[in-house]
Amino acid sequence: MKLFSFLISFLFLINGNAQTITNYTTADGLLDNFVECIDVDINDNIWFGTSVGVQVFDGTNWVSYDIGNYPGMAADNIKVIRAMTNGDIWIGTDYGASRFDGVDWTTYNSTNGLNNNQVYSIDEDDSGNVWVGTHAGVSYYNGSNWNSYGYPDLHWSGVNATAFDETGDVWFASPLGGITHFNGVFTPYDTSNGLLSQNVTDLIIDNQDNKWIGTGSGMSVLNESNTSFTQHTRMYIMPPPDTLNPVVDIAMDSYGRIWAAIYVGYLAEGGIAYWDGNQWEDFHVSDGLVGPNVRGLAIDSEDNVWVATSTGVSKISSISTSTSPASISNVEVFPNPSSGVITVSFDENFKYIEVYNILGSLIHSEKTNSPNEVELNLSHLRSGIYHLVLTSEDLVLNQKIIIE
Repeated sequence: MKLFSFLISFLFLINGNAQTITNYTTADGLLDNFVECIDVDINDNIWFGTSVGVQVFDGTNWVSYDIGNYPGMAADNIKVIRAMTNGDIWIGTDYGASRFDGVDWTTYNSTNGLNNNQVYSIDEDDSGNVWVGTHAGVSYYNGSNWNSYGYPDLHWSGVNATAFDETGDVWFASPLGGITHFNGVFTPYDTSNGLLSQNVTDLIIDNQDNKWIGTGSGMSVLNESNTSFTQHTRMYIMPPPDTLNPVVDIAMDSYGRIWAAIYVGYLAEGGIAYWDGNQWEDFHVSDGLVGPNVRGLAIDSEDNVWVATSTGVSKISSISTSTSPASISNVEVFPNPSSGVITVSFDENFKYIEVYNILGSLIHSEKTNSPNEVELNLSHLRSGIYHLVLTSEDLVLNQKIIIE
């Protein structure tokens, strides 16, 4: 596999100063400033899990739910909240999981389906099945029946996250045992295979089937063929001399950018960072975040990033996705973003055009037969961020492109 180092010459600019950060606290209507978890439903309502119940915000109004008024809830101390594609809202607590159908709350625990009451995660597969990660493994619900997996099938009993690849295979994140791939057979991946740490806090899979694995030591990325890892250990700049980047949560926006929540407890330092396909850009309290103790991330349909912290919630909006090619050689790429067919025009006598994915793997290459313009059909590629590399005898240009 040919790899290209994007540290050599990336000649595009990203507008990192155009974002707007809006903060919400109890003074604005938030139920409690310590927000443990957050998600966005199908109508772009924002759901918050706190130690005193659940709250939903539609952009104007706040509505709260607690066990005193809604006894169908398992508890008020919410550890996990997840909005499903059918509109249901699920919460996870130390006393089981509860489902809200818009009217009633229904609780599931070890007496009626779960393999353990202590819930770590809740996720949904493409068929609408609900996967509840617990202290003892994972229980999944098809709308009628529950089934469970645990040790020794799983490399370690607890499950912090469940994700699903393009083939429908299931991936589990463990707090002490790395990750496990399930395709009818359970296959573990841990530090002996190249994972940064056994402590995996979150796991998501991007549009190119790369597995982004958040750990206590940074981010490991397992490629689409599950054969090699890429490591990201410096996503967020800590005060010197500390460099540790423990990942708390991961999210992905519609452009394929990966967002990571990072927090170091003993430093009381943290924030968020996103991977634009070439480098990490971070946001600190000094940039306007409501607080450093970041607990969770959620992204709405307009790619606003919602950040849950111990001191309130921040909404980051108007994040630039534009790229500006260098004026040298007058390179133009259009349209960008594109549905697949792009035109590249230039003055320089480029000999080769190559396309690399977000991990730096070569996925398309061709010679330029035209001296000024080339049309590329990249419609076979999955949606996401790519890098277009143009090479002449004495020049290499790199332009970020987005396939929708």
